[in-house]
Amino acid sequence: MEKHTGMKLTESFAMWPGASVSGWYFSHPDSKYYAVAQIQRDQVEDYARRKGMSVTEVERWLAPNWGMTRTDSQICHFSLQQTGAQ
Repeated sequence: MEKHTGMKLTESFAMWPGASVSGWYFSHPDSKYYAVAQIQRDQVEDYARRKGMSVTEVERWLAPNWGMTRTDSQICHFSLQQTGAQ
């Protein structure tokens, strides 16, 4: 395997390098898959308020899904501080 792919198994049988993970994937014809669209500033504010988290922390956790620019993020952070939700 290593000769042809550059991958090998560690002593605990993990694949190395880590980016070469493989597995069995099962699906069902009636399965439905979806992606979360980009979230906006008002959704980040609402989520932070409901979860009792800072906007900065919410931004970090949801970064792959937010459709905000850094300027929007700073405005969002400021507006939550004004409401005391920070």
